[in-house]
Amino acid sequence: MKEKKERGRDKGQSAMWAIPASLRCVRLAALRDRQAGRLASTATRVCCHATRQEPAYQRAHTWAQRVLSPASRIAGSSNAKNSNTKILYLKQETGNHWPTLRAQPWGSLPPLSLIHHDDDYDLINTEEPNLRSHEIEMQKVKIDCTVTSRFAHTVMTSTALNKANVSQEVFFEVELPKTAFITNFSMEINGMTYVGVVNEKEKAKKQYEAAVSSGKTAGLVKASGRKMEKFSVSVNIAANSNVTFALTFEELLQRRLGKYELMIRVKPKQLVQHFEIVADVYEPQGITFLNAHGTFFTNELLPLVEKTVTDKRAHVSFSPTLDQQRKCPDCDGTLIDGDFFINYDVNREQFSEDIQIVNGYFVHFFAPAHFPNLPKNVVFVIDRSGSMSGTKMQQTHEGLKTILNELHEEDHFGFVTFSDDVATWKPSLTTATKENLKNAEAFVETITASGLTNINDAVLFAVKMLKDAMNNKTVPENSASIIILLTDGNPNAGESNTESIQKNIQNAIGGEMTLFCLGFGYDVSYSFLDVMAKQNNGLARRIYEASDAVLQLQGFYEEVANVLLSDVNFRYPENSVNSLTSSKFKQLFNGSEIVVAGRLNDNTMNDLLFEVTAQSLDNDLVFKGKGIAQDWNTIFPDQEYIFGDFTERLWAYLTIQNLLDKIEKGSPEEKTNATADALELSLKYNFVTPLTSMVVTKPETEKNPEDTFIADKLTEEQRQHVPQAAAGTSLQRTYTSSVTNWVDSDPHFILEFADQNDALCFNINDKPGTIFNLIKDPLMGIIVNGQTIGDKKIHPDNMMNTYFGSFGIVHAKFGIRLVVTTQDILVSEKGKQAKLFWSDNTSIKGSNMDLHVAKDHSLTVTLRKSVKFVIVLHKVWKKHPYHQDFLGFYTLDSHLFSQGVHGLLGQFFHGITFEVSDMFKGEDPDKPDATMFVKGHNLTVTRGWQKDFRKDLKKGENVPCWFVHKNGTGLIDGEIGDYIVSGLFKTI
Repeated sequence: MKEKKERGRDKGQSAMWAIPASLRCVRLAALRDRQAGRLASTATRVCCHATRQEPAYQRAHTWAQRVLSPASRIAGSSNAKNSNTKILYLKQETGNHWPTLRAQPWGSLPPLSLIHHDDDYDLINTEEPNLRSHEIEMQKVKIDCTVTSRFAHTVMTSTALNKANVSQEVFFEVELPKTAFITNFSMEINGMTYVGVVNEKEKAKKQYEAAVSSGKTAGLVKASGRKMEKFSVSVNIAANSNVTFALTFEELLQRRLGKYELMIRVKPKQLVQHFEIVADVYEPQGITFLNAHGTFFTNELLPLVEKTVTDKRAHVSFSPTLDQQRKCPDCDGTLIDGDFFINYDVNREQFSEDIQIVNGYFVHFFAPAHFPNLPKNVVFVIDRSGSMSGTKMQQTHEGLKTILNELHEEDHFGFVTFSDDVATWKPSLTTATKENLKNAEAFVETITASGLTNINDAVLFAVKMLKDAMNNKTVPENSASIIILLTDGNPNAGESNTESIQKNIQNAIGGEMTLFCLGFGYDVSYSFLDVMAKQNNGLARRIYEASDAVLQLQGFYEEVANVLLSDVNFRYPENSVNSLTSSKFKQLFNGSEIVVAGRLNDNTMNDLLFEVTAQSLDNDLVFKGKGIAQDWNTIFPDQEYIFGDFTERLWAYLTIQNLLDKIEKGSPEEKTNATADALELSLKYNFVTPLTSMVVTKPETEKNPEDTFIADKLTEEQRQHVPQAAAGTSLQRTYTSSVTNWVDSDPHFILEFADQNDALCFNINDKPGTIFNLIKDPLMGIIVNGQTIGDKKIHPDNMMNTYFGSFGIVHAKFGIRLVVTTQDILVSEKGKQAKLFWSDNTSIKGSNMDLHVAKDHSLTVTLRKSVKFVIVLHKVWKKHPYHQDFLGFYTLDSHLFSQGVHGLLGQFFHGITFEVSDMFKGEDPDKPDATMFVKGHNLTVTRGWQKDFRKDLKKGENVPCWFVHKNGTGLIDGEIGDYIVSGLFKTI
């Protein structure tokens, strides 16, 4: 591959300067002096893109004289070999080399990715800078987590130093779980501390509206993927000053599938002088296991996790040095970019329940083990309206067939499908025998999409099926009855009033069964489904439109499929407790946990009687016992301060969650009372909830008046990040994620973010016969190049289309070379050669590589203990006047590549950070445009579709994506020409 033009600073470079707005077409780039070699540590070379007119040169000359430090001077100028290019020679008084300021034609140099904004010059550019400059030094990032009996208290602290001689804007961004409540935020600047204040949302309304009307970002919190929310704030910091940000949030860790999970997202986006994650877990029941891992871990980072686990306490720390954070020895890029997980569970061998009493509050954990699962009666209510066509319906087919395989013979099941009308597979429930399951799978394949959406009649029919089965005693007496509704739209046939539907279904169910609602995509009214599920002892979950939708369906079903107990009720002496959280639960699922908290009438009480009743498979169960206040000083010597008010705050957290549910599903009177109570608790405990806002006041400066920003808690409706927006609508989405990558068709490059329900895509256009480097991993010794082909001839109405006609794959360490063309496949491994043909179904297993050819469809290449590729063959009618056969290339397990991987595809294997905002009407009314901020650039992108042909060669699966124009300029590193190589096995 051609030498990649550098972006950012040269090693040892002393400064970066912003160019004034008068140079409208200016972009900056720091380059190595190719003639003099590496620049001296005190020298800087800055190249200025401008028009060829002499005034542009004069303005650059004037700017350079004004902005350069006294230690620098304009040494002179001369003409370059090209008479249209002027060169300014800048000499550092302490340096020996002569860096240059060059006025060059537009487009010949890559953009600068790291520029700071200063108060002396207004940088108004077509590509706004990334404000996280090397002039802003991240001195410290610390994440400190304390988990006490599942209640997690996290403090994220960041200290940054402005090393420039001008003031700069410094950003603080933190991603936190959407189940967490922010409890505190502060900024310390020059010895002064500015603290966020939690106010009633109504009282903060004037400040909120003022922020909106002034054009400032009124919301500091926005959605970030499926599970996270981003808190972000910026502040102007004087030269040579520092700022310390601190954000605190709390959450109750939920037990799912037999474990608790603490998730910490870390994205410092640059090297940090002192980086540290510290977590302490205190569990009086005892810790059975604890694991810690990170999505960004390399083999070098893995040993840096220090873990100490004793009976009741665990300590985890991760603190890589500055050099250990680097992507490579000479890089400034950081490996620390992803999620850090701690998973654990507690000991339940001796006690199925645990009561902890502290300072007049108690919390009761209940998760009995060693009970057989209840048989279940489940009716799947499937939306087959027109909006479910295509990929959604195909994924629904696959998801249902996977779920059917999870049913046991003692289970009963049924299907209700609906559009305008309602239909069933069979009129009554069916036992889950192998034959019935096989027939059910065949039925699922026949479900097709058309028509409108009649949710009301469909769910009512499912209720009738279950009640008929219970009344006729065709299902076991001690069994769990479940309805799972999957829909992607709003009711628009039959009864369409959502409140009436909710009332009808709640009355019909009457507490006898559980309703789970799955909302597919973002067209659905999630709040409608959420309330309806909660009214019937269930929950709602959004299924994101992505390639992993089947896994989402399967994962949800695994959580709720195995019912251990039903009708679980908690009782305590009435004269002993008050202010209980929810104490009646329809079902307890295997691997989960029920938590009840309350206040004691007497703060001096040291014990509490309890009784839990439940229905198991064989009989009625009664658990009786006494919770006794323990001496924390004995259990955790020298750590008693940790437990000061955790039970009280945990009780407040749970109570607010319960009250928020009542606000959604209760009567008007219940809603009024619940709102007042939830607001009172939110303010008392300083929680940012949907009823409160955190008001953050930024300090006033000479040039910036005092700013007020508002941090709100997002609802699920507000979290949607692919809205059907009209022109001019503003949307905000920022995330970094690992990706699934492929290139197919003519040729479209697609980067799919499966866990974010999004994708980026771009095309490359070059003459046929061009060879591009797709993947280059020097550490692993892997190279993948692809050569383009063109149409047989150009259609009179079209331009020449190009496709990939051959791929070359090299694994140097294994001695493997592979050439894949549309005619055949040539394999070479350590001198041994073989030829495979697309016309055969063939499998070859080697010592280091497995090959599998699916006849006229695809080739799967599996490198031993390494990565996997799939190459898809697109066969075209041989007599087609224009088109010919071509190939598509898909990467699997791309996260296994080293951090040094690059190439047109490889550079994205470990994720990319981008933000999409401000959607507006594009040239095509069906494809809106938006602004994307990525790699320091503001790009105009277009919402469109590309195809994934792995499963369906003819039609493909639609993948929605943001299309980046002009050969991916601004998204890919450098220019498209940087990736052209001279041969299928070459790197240059």
